Amino acid sequence: MTVFEFVTNTIAILIAITLLVGIHEFGHFYVARRCGVKVLRFSIGFGRRLFGWHDKYGTEFTVSTIPLGGYVKMVDEREGEVSPEDLPYAFTQKPPWQRIAIALAGPLANLILAVLLYWLLATVQGSFSVSPVIGDVEQGSIAEFARLESGQEIVAVDGHSTPTRRALELYLISRLGETGEITFTVKYPGEALVYESQATLDNWLRSVEAPDVISGLGLSFYMPPSSLNIGHVYPGSPAAESGLKVGDRIVSIDGEVKDSGQQWSGYTAQREGQPLEVLVERQTADGDQEFLTLVVTPRKMAVPQGEKVLMGIAWKQGTWPEGMVRKHTYGPIDGFTKAVHEVGDVVSMVFLSLKKLILGEISPKNLSGPIGIAKVVAHSAEAGIWTFVNVLAYISVLLGVFNLLPIPVLDGGHILYGLIEWVKGSPVSEKIQIMGFQVGVAMLLGLTVIALYNDILRF
Repeated sequence: MTVFEFVTNTIAILIAITLLVGIHEFGHFYVARRCGVKVLRFSIGFGRRLFGWHDKYGTEFTVSTIPLGGYVKMVDEREGEVSPEDLPYAFTQKPPWQRIAIALAGPLANLILAVLLYWLLATVQGSFSVSPVIGDVEQGSIAEFARLESGQEIVAVDGHSTPTRRALELYLISRLGETGEITFTVKYPGEALVYESQATLDNWLRSVEAPDVISGLGLSFYMPPSSLNIGHVYPGSPAAESGLKVGDRIVSIDGEVKDSGQQWSGYTAQREGQPLEVLVERQTADGDQEFLTLVVTPRKMAVPQGEKVLMGIAWKQGTWPEGMVRKHTYGPIDGFTKAVHEVGDVVSMVFLSLKKLILGEISPKNLSGPIGIAKVVAHSAEAGIWTFVNVLAYISVLLGVFNLLPIPVLDGGHILYGLIEWVKGSPVSEKIQIMGFQVGVAMLLGLTVIALYNDILRF
């Protein structure tokens, strides 16, 4: 990684933390103010204060030295003695419904932010969808057992419509770790006739880390054959170091010839650390063609899916068949509807994943902590502004949902206590609250240790 990449990745991570945490805490702050609670401090970051100011209500707004979170400090009898003049403005003096509203406001702010970001993506960038047409079927796989064939489009699974690759993947996630029949409805592009076939799942991908539900069936999606021309060279990659340029055409590697870029990718992935003689055809400034022999040594490079052995190039893509790729544009109203549905899909997937994790249908190896999240944010920033915005929206949903879990010390725990008090007419006993706090801290520490352990192994 170059110094420039390190600096830009660090800036991207800091922007993500500041925005997501700042919005979350602002939700608490705003509703607390509306409910008449006195807010003592609104801090972005922890530790020593770097700079700050006070508003006319006496609230201190600060930016602190450790940019890994933030908090809102209110007048609260649980945190020490409260002066008589401040007592009416204490959090603990407010009725249960107001305390619930204050706790709920943080996660809700994250979900609102996600809707706004997805709305921006929909209205400014639009979206693309690709129909789930099968490319290859692996021998001995679930897909072969179901008699799926290359060229077929999967239009439904278990009766659930799958008009896009994302829709197919989202449904298949719901079958992770399960045992039982799975039914595919397929057709050939351009034909109306559909076919149904079944296969059997047996604890499907239950113990697999970062399961790929498509390859887990023994499938790959159709991709148009890539040309032999280089479409992009990644900075700092072996290809960039060797002098390969965008537009170069790969003629041969070590004297071998291939028909497509995909074939070359498979070839080089098996040759980590081996110097390869690459014969390229390059167009000169005056329009002539020249042939150059360059030496490239593939090595492991970090990508969003993990680490892969790569030269560090992207191939110029071939042409998609008509109708397989669809561009969607949205106005302000339908873009907002699209954004709400997008957030709803992510929320459903998160709760489904949590359920499967608890039931043991998904391996705990899939838990990721701050290191993993930081890597995803950094990769998204490298991929471009819109990818970065999309990842911010996704993480904002995760942050909102996680904080709604009914675990003491989280917002969801405060909401749970407030609801119990609202129903029974008296607060939860201090003894139970202390026990709940201890259990909540233990659960969070356990999850954090597992997530960090997974992050370190991946790193």
